[in-house]
Amino acid sequence: MADAVPLIDVPTYIDSRKVGAFQYRVAALCALTVFLDGFDTQSIAFMLKSIATEFSIPPSHFGPIISAGLVGLAIGALVLGPVADKIGRRTVVMISTAIFGLFTLLAAQAANETALIAFRFLAGVGLGGAMPNAIALTAEYCPERRRATLVMIMFTGFSFGAAAAGSLAAAIIPHYGWRAVWYIGGILPLALLPLLYFWLPESVRFLVVVRSAREKVAELIRQLDPANAPAANARFVISETAAPGVPVKHLLRGGRAVGTICLWIMFFMNLLALFLVQNWVPIIIGNSGISQTTAVQTAALFQWGGTLAALVTGVMIDKFGGSRVMPFLYALGCVFVLTLGQTSMSVPWLMVITFASGFCVVGGQNSANAFAAIFYPTAMRSSGVGWCLGIGRLGAIIGPLIGGFLFSLHWPNSWVFAMGAIPLACAAIAVIVMGSTYGWSRVSEPAAEAAPPRQAA
Repeated sequence: MADAVPLIDVPTYIDSRKVGAFQYRVAALCALTVFLDGFDTQSIAFMLKSIATEFSIPPSHFGPIISAGLVGLAIGALVLGPVADKIGRRTVVMISTAIFGLFTLLAAQAANETALIAFRFLAGVGLGGAMPNAIALTAEYCPERRRATLVMIMFTGFSFGAAAAGSLAAAIIPHYGWRAVWYIGGILPLALLPLLYFWLPESVRFLVVVRSAREKVAELIRQLDPANAPAANARFVISETAAPGVPVKHLLRGGRAVGTICLWIMFFMNLLALFLVQNWVPIIIGNSGISQTTAVQTAALFQWGGTLAALVTGVMIDKFGGSRVMPFLYALGCVFVLTLGQTSMSVPWLMVITFASGFCVVGGQNSANAFAAIFYPTAMRSSGVGWCLGIGRLGAIIGPLIGGFLFSLHWPNSWVFAMGAIPLACAAIAVIVMGSTYGWSRVSEPAAEAAPPRQAA
């Protein structure tokens, strides 16, 4: 009698293993990718003054310059997220990285405001495609019990990148001008491409869903736990429903409609508040009379707070569930953002409140990323996360425009930051609705329609 062929359910296999060197490598490469995203996205806030001086741009034009890249980010996330569910996460990450590296270099050579806006938009398209796939790849190689933690730790790359943008801009612009910042921001993604090509694997879950070659799947499974490699004749399966046609249409099916809509609200509101606060904090602090160096350092604390939050709240979400943790995070964010508008504070106190605001607002966004990655199954995870980020980017576009409009009306700072607190309350409500719909302990993907297991070819 021929030996029985062992069947290995890939998600169960991953969940039964410890997080090892292979997963950390995937997370590190994804973290480098989102580091560059954070650097590029935030650098514009620290360069505006120098750009405005060179091109004679009035403050009323700041909003479109900031928003150009964010519009590209939204389009990239909405379009390239679903593409990745068809051709693979790794491929789209590399294509996206090449796009934003190239167009960031071109933005550094822009001769006028129009060219600058065009190149920022195109760089944003690349950035928008990279982020959801970095999140999806990290989530799909991580055991469920550690998924939120690892995704959020990976996403600290964004906060490090955003904070590094401020520090680098403060050091470079006085000596080499604003263009040097984007030369660095364009060269680094292109330098990262060889590392991604040789060391970033495709998602093993995705390969099984699309019925890729068994040998390719087996090699990746062996790397997850080299000491306990599966039998040579093992077959690999995944008990998930395939998403035929366009994956996006499945985001509102199979019991996912309430969760998807709540996630869209959460992302939109959180990113509106985040970009309103982080893009205008440097300007407000800079106008408060303190030195430029101190102003940049204080503004960077917003992202450092988000970095600490990723290390703390990821563990709490894995233990207690996002529906229980995130409403408190958003509620505290409301309090700290409101306090941030009180510009009569001393510099040390301003630093503390800026850091605490970042802990809640940036930490809330990091938590939302992990939440979305947990909620969607493999066949539509990039689409789900991509559409959450794409719709969220609409909030990111509106946030700076609201700030610019309110400042043009000469509203007091306290009123402007109150506008940043209101969306956080809305995000908290969206999380509560998800908890009441899917359960409070943990929110995972809803039960999908019955389907035979997918198997590697």
